[in-house]
Amino acid sequence: MPAPRRKANFFETVEGARIEEILRSLDSDINFSTPATYSADGEHYPDHLIPFVDKHLNYLKTHPTTDPEQYIANLRLKTRVRR
Repeated sequence: MPAPRRKANFFETVEGARIEEILRSLDSDINFSTPATYSADGEHYPDHLIPFVDKHLNYLKTHPTTDPEQYIANLRLKTRVRR
């Protein structure tokens, strides 16, 4: 069963704020690799580097059927630094 569609103002809700907080905590945790990546959007990112948090918030905003909890779980797996 697909995830329910979220409202456009999802990130203004308590759950949306929590997702943003989780992304920010991943970005600041040294156990995860979260470098800025290339963006062709030179208007919003003059250095052509989009920060980790912005990149993933934009993805969730443009893909409303994506389950944010599952998305975060996958990000944790993909970005964890193995030592």
